[in-house]
Amino acid sequence: MLSDTIQTALAMIYPPRCLTCSDLVDSDFGLCGPCWRDTQFIGGAICDGCGVPLIGHSGDGELHCDDCLRTQRPWANGRSAVLYNENGRRIVLGLKHGDRQDVVGPASIWMPAVAHDILKPNMLVVPVPLHWTRLLKRRYNQSALLAKSVAKHLELAWCPDALQRFKRTQALGGMGHTERFAHLRGVMKVHTYRRRRMIGRPVLLIDDVMTSAATLAAATEACYAGGADHVFVLTLARAAKDA
Repeated sequence: MLSDTIQTALAMIYPPRCLTCSDLVDSDFGLCGPCWRDTQFIGGAICDGCGVPLIGHSGDGELHCDDCLRTQRPWANGRSAVLYNENGRRIVLGLKHGDRQDVVGPASIWMPAVAHDILKPNMLVVPVPLHWTRLLKRRYNQSALLAKSVAKHLELAWCPDALQRFKRTQALGGMGHTERFAHLRGVMKVHTYRRRRMIGRPVLLIDDVMTSAATLAAATEACYAGGADHVFVLTLARAAKDA
């Protein structure tokens, strides 16, 4: 097929490289051996609210981390594929700021692998939006790229502009927990012409990383205001205090 020929030619010109160290690898969907071993994929006992791994807990029943016990999450359940430290951080920052869109392919395999137990019939995949000025500067919304690829992998419907970020906010770095949540409250809403697609449906909200979860909380509240049935969150990475 012509597409296979094109892909073969591109592979010869641009051979696949490891997402973290850029060494040559065998496929577009992997890390080199050492980087794979050093990347902390999340598994075993996890927090049912945010997906962070829980050390020393069994995997039976619903478990919650200290953050989710202190701060009630507006969404139903959350999952993440890797820890946001070392390699996980490099992968996310490469996608977000380094134009490493080749991260999306592997991520679209890693993320669905941890989301199997929160998927629902008729689910709509929705990315966390960027403000238009930030989108213009970056040229792409990394969360939308992830959402599109995850939706394709899971054979779910997706809507890239279901949510709008109508107010530009400051970078959250340096803000405290309470300040972050207050700063993002009410900055998103459901697109007027996309609302009909969300009403009464479960939503799988996609973002690149969960840190304080203030952004995901604001997006979740916007989805509920727009008529979503239940909201679940799925991120590529999750920050953890002991990570």
